[in-house]
Parts: sequence; C-alpha cells; structure tokens
Amino acid sequence: MRLAIADSERCVGCQSCMFACSRRQGEAGLAASCIGVRSIGGMERGFTVVVCRACDNPPCVAVCPTDALKRRKGRGIALDAARCIGCGHCRDACILGAVFWDDEINKPMICVHCGYCVQFCPHGVLEFVKRGTIGNATG
Repeated sequence: MRLAIADSERCVGCQSCMFACSRRQGEAGLAASCIGVRSIGGMERGFTVVVCRACDNPPCVAVCPTDALKRRKGRGIALDAARCIGCGHCRDACILGAVFWDDEINKPMICVHCGYCVQFCPHGVLEFVKRGTIGNATG
C-alpha cells in the first residue's frame, strides 16, 4: 500500500493532513509533519500536496553516503537515524521537495506511507492504494 494524491484540485490548503502527520509523530503543530501543503497562488490558483511518492528508484536513497535511507517494500523510505549524518543530500536530491527536515535533530523526515493522514483530509485529496493500482491517483 502507498499514499497517493487522488485529486490535488480538491485541496483547499487546510493542512489537516499535516496536523495529523505531526500528531502521529507525537508532536503538536506542524513541525514533525512528513507531508506538506503549499500554495500555488493562494485561493485563486489553489494548493498542492507535497509528499513522498515512493519512487521505484528513489534519488534520496541513491545519494545517501551512509546508507541511512532504505526503500521500504512498496511503502516509501525508511530512515536509520543512527546512521544518518545530517548531510542533507537526500533533501537536495528529491525533485518533489518531499524530504522535510527536522532542524532539532538535523535529520530528514520522509513519509512512511502509513495512510494516517488520509483519514483527516476532508476533501478526498489523499488516498491509500495498492501499489500499481490504476485509477485517478496521480502518485
């Protein structure tokens, strides 16, 4: 299973997915969110959801000099924080900007495709699908 963007046109920028992700990490606010909502021009042009798309050949994993990042079978990226040196190469390599950063511990935060955020999106922007499912998911 993986997290997918069902319809980004429906995103109103409420950030409920971000709050849910942070809560799942045991944090209040948005600092621990592994998903982002960004404006593409405010209410007039809308918003977009930025989240790891579980690439088949993730560039973030390829550039990690300590092998701290590993591809999880069908579900995003796993971080071995003990191996991570905080170099930021993974963040720079992600073409989507989906590697977020925890400034307190100087380590990346990447979606693990748990699907928790899907429950809190009031507009059906996100969905949890089987890898390879063909539908209206664009992830």
